[in-house]
Amino acid sequence: MELMLVTLIITFFLSFLFLAPRFIKSDQNKKVHLHAANTKTLKAYNKVEVSLHNKRTDCWIIIKDKVYDVTPYVEEHPGGDAILAHAGDDSTEGFFGPQHATRVFDMIDDFYIGELEK
Repeated sequence: MELMLVTLIITFFLSFLFLAPRFIKSDQNKKVHLHAANTKTLKAYNKVEVSLHNKRTDCWIIIKDKVYDVTPYVEEHPGGDAILAHAGDDSTEGFFGPQHATRVFDMIDDFYIGELEK
């Protein structure tokens, strides 16, 4: 009986260790997205304007002629600095690459700030 109780407690503790970081990170991502959604100002941008935002602390990308300010997401990006490879430029090809799960297609909308001028 005691062995069963100890096993149950250890199982609960290990489950908590593995699952807690996922919930915490998920909550942090929600805060990042809420911040981006609350600061949106939509307009049209040209490529020169977008190209000026090419740093970790000021990162815009273009995906299918739409402009996104992903600055709040740079540090959270699971692929690390890969998001900076096309900072200030067109990221369409990389965005639709096989490394991204389908949830990123929903997440990106939170960072939308405008259209690319033709």
